[in-house]
Amino acid sequence: MIQINELTKIYKLSAKKMQELKTKQNTKIAVNNVSLEAKPGEIYGLLGPNGAGKTTTLRCVATLLKPTKGDIKVCGFDSVKEGSKVRDSIAFLTNEIKLDPNFSADYMFKFFGRLHGMSEQQILDRQKELFTVFGINDFKDKKIEELSTGMKQKAAIAVSLVHDPKVVIFDEPTSGLDIVTARSVTDYLKYLRDQGKTVIVSTHIMSEAEKLSDRIGVIINGQKVAEGTLKEIIQNNEATDLEDAFFKLYSKYNPEG
Repeated sequence: MIQINELTKIYKLSAKKMQELKTKQNTKIAVNNVSLEAKPGEIYGLLGPNGAGKTTTLRCVATLLKPTKGDIKVCGFDSVKEGSKVRDSIAFLTNEIKLDPNFSADYMFKFFGRLHGMSEQQILDRQKELFTVFGINDFKDKKIEELSTGMKQKAAIAVSLVHDPKVVIFDEPTSGLDIVTARSVTDYLKYLRDQGKTVIVSTHIMSEAEKLSDRIGVIINGQKVAEGTLKEIIQNNEATDLEDAFFKLYSKYNPEG
């Protein structure tokens, strides 16, 4: 389970960044008082435009960033005080975290399995399962740099799941993937949900959020502006579909956009 309570993350801006953003403010509020809960056996979709604060929120959950205010608990562990226990409990995947291009998927999988304290037999059993699911066996000995975008993503997903974690956090997992590879990823996320895992996925793709999410949270300008099932979000915004609901929310909370 993931419990986020009044999370705020504020960045201090350099003079160069202030100039790029055309602002006189030396700080930026990336996430502003966000609270949400993702439960075991569900996929929670975090929906929002680029720069909304989705990735910052997930990085705080994954202990890569320290909250400015608020607190986060993962499987009952505090993300700041018990960071190592949180990391043992999660899989975290983002497009900005890449596998070393000079090593093979086979090497990277075993390397991270050992980092997680798994036995050699546990690693082999897990590798057989995941490499079969994602069709990695035929290219497992190739260097990461030699693989296509889809193959790299499949390898990264398999490596992130090596330790069979209770919580799965994927940031834009299908970005840049072809339709076949994207479908294999979303199907496996549904499988993980059905196994009782807590799954949280950020996306800006409406159709993906509609098909994948049991519940959806909408973040705009660092704030959670809506939350509920697909049906609830559509009804609450008097919309025809999720895209319509999103643009109504975007117009309301980002009037200058």
